[in-house]
Amino acid sequence: MLKVNHIHKDFGEFKLKDIDFRVNDGEYFVILGPTGTGKTLILESIAGMYKLDKGDIYIDELNITKVSPENRNIGLVYQSYLLFPHLLVRENISFGLKARKVKKKDITIALDEITEMLNIGHLLNRKVNNLSGGEQQRVAFARAIVTKPKILLLDEVSSALDPNTKMEFQVNLKKIHKKLHTTTIHVTHDFNEALYLADRIAIINEGKICEIGTPEDIFNNPKTDFAAKFVLGNNSKCGDV
Repeated sequence: MLKVNHIHKDFGEFKLKDIDFRVNDGEYFVILGPTGTGKTLILESIAGMYKLDKGDIYIDELNITKVSPENRNIGLVYQSYLLFPHLLVRENISFGLKARKVKKKDITIALDEITEMLNIGHLLNRKVNNLSGGEQQRVAFARAIVTKPKILLLDEVSSALDPNTKMEFQVNLKKIHKKLHTTTIHVTHDFNEALYLADRIAIINEGKICEIGTPEDIFNNPKTDFAAKFVLGNNSKCGDV
């Protein structure tokens, strides 16, 4: 289980305010809200990129608040992919395994498994700058999960894709999560994407979580004015309906 306990972080012009939630083992948890509301900052806080002003983060019973990012066993995928353009696809995917000094034979096995799962085996010997956006996103996703992280963080991972590629990627996400059961936190501004993927959804606005519920609860019975209006594509501040 991931526990985010009342974390606060002041970034100057923007603040994360009392972010508090739990994500169960194997759960697909979506943080949903407009652009600029703090979604990415929450992921980066979980990944260990900032020193928190207040609060703690736990994986199971281990307090990881002061653990360095590389020792948290967390995978993070950004919208912008952040692949190494000078490396082949196989080198990008296996980068984390090599850093962990995994045996060459085991790297080959892991590559075969993940590339078959994502249907990218035919891309292994290509440079990433010769790939389409959808192909690059699958490679970035493969690189994140091939190390078998305890927690997977996904930051607007399909927002730059065209509609057909986006739907295909979402289907793959759901299929792979069903197979691997990796505890996942996915941030998005796309309500339909959240409905399709999430076990539970947290609605966020202006650095504060307004409410948490199942997709059905959020859609049919929102408890805050902001959630109700966001479902309809509008905007307002957090507050009871």
